[in-house]
Amino acid sequence: MTLPMTIVSKQICTEGLLKAMSWSARREGWNPQSEDARDDGDVDYSRVIHSAAFRRLQGKTQILNLGDSDFYRTRLTHSLEVAQIAGGIARQLAKSFPDHPAATLLPDRGTIHSIGCTHDFGHPPFGHGGEIALNYCMREVGGFEGNGQTLRILGRLEHFSSNAGANLTRRTMLGVLKYPVAFSAVHNPSIAPALLEGPTTLKVLDGKACKPPKCYHDSEQDIVDWILAPLSNADRPAFQSVHPQPGKHGKSIHKSLDCSIMDAADDIAYGVHDLEDAIALSLVTREGFATAVQDCCPTFLDALKEKYPGESANDVFSHMLEGLFGGAASRKRFIGRLVHHFLTAVEYVELEEFAEPLLRYRVRVRDGQRQFLDVLQDFVVREVITSPAVQHLEFKGQGMVIAVFEAMQADPIRLLPRDELERFESTGGDLRIICDYVAAMTDTHLLKTYERLFSPRLGSVFDRL
Repeated sequence: MTLPMTIVSKQICTEGLLKAMSWSARREGWNPQSEDARDDGDVDYSRVIHSAAFRRLQGKTQILNLGDSDFYRTRLTHSLEVAQIAGGIARQLAKSFPDHPAATLLPDRGTIHSIGCTHDFGHPPFGHGGEIALNYCMREVGGFEGNGQTLRILGRLEHFSSNAGANLTRRTMLGVLKYPVAFSAVHNPSIAPALLEGPTTLKVLDGKACKPPKCYHDSEQDIVDWILAPLSNADRPAFQSVHPQPGKHGKSIHKSLDCSIMDAADDIAYGVHDLEDAIALSLVTREGFATAVQDCCPTFLDALKEKYPGESANDVFSHMLEGLFGGAASRKRFIGRLVHHFLTAVEYVELEEFAEPLLRYRVRVRDGQRQFLDVLQDFVVREVITSPAVQHLEFKGQGMVIAVFEAMQADPIRLLPRDELERFESTGGDLRIICDYVAAMTDTHLLKTYERLFSPRLGSVFDRL
């Protein structure tokens, strides 16, 4: 029997609506070539790898200053490691919990690698110091936050589509949305970015006051609305709920399954691989490390005893220290063991208040291993990131970021590159455009731009802008 045309039309419309609302949808229509063998995750991954933002990560600081050595991590190598660990977590979950309700929800390799590789796209030059500096520059027009800038790059600024940036699938974008709350929803107005009081000739940022809330920018609300469109009227406000913190900015509470996998991988890479760099470059001592971790690593020591009973007698702790602080080969072996120890400790968590499965399930590192990982991260922060050697460079970087931003802001017609000026003028002078330009710079690009604007040397018209 032939269906009436009206019924057929309604069926087509319904199917089209369901497709548009699916997690595999893209904001702009796109159809692969008929011979294209890639799935959605593969397409997303190819766009990420071929993006300008991905390439720029090779020139951005992870922790240590670029140029000091060619050994340690940059944002690019860190992101690749996060993607690899995240993929390993997904595979491990499938093996360890094959009958779990979330087993069928695990992301494919292309999707989780896309999320891992993009998670730091929005971080500006000079790491978190640059982030604080740009939040100060944008203090009156919506602030700046690195994760929020990642969403803006992928959803608006990349050039794989007319108006949807990289035009990734909704599921990948949900995984990228690490903090699903707007700046205006979590910003505490009593905490205003400001300069430190006291210095009379120097302008020094108040780091605590200038630290942004973890959020997405209000300017990307339409992107977030599209990402969260499939959620029910109950799930969406719950997912975007905020935990108030007296005297601080508010804090988002939830993230999706894929995002939680990436987040666990990021913590592992941060705690273990950044530790490896610090040890290899003699920035931390064996004695200091031993004191920091001696009471919090029983899960790892027990694992070493069980898996490698012939390697040490009874003093497994000293054997671990010798491995990490011995030669390059033994250090690499123990770094690999640490990653494996944390990766295999990832487990599912269920939040029954959510109906959407991608929100109902997420992952975490089990408590004992989590405690050890937290100590490793705190050790790197205390001994490396907040050390004067690193902070001197961060201080210098902050000053250069602000100087370049404010120069462009003061006279954009003279100083902004022509394509950036066109974008700036087309938006009626939106400072977010200048922020995009400065945030996208590598450390070296920012340094050269600063020198070109402020250094006494003559310079050249052939210097790249």
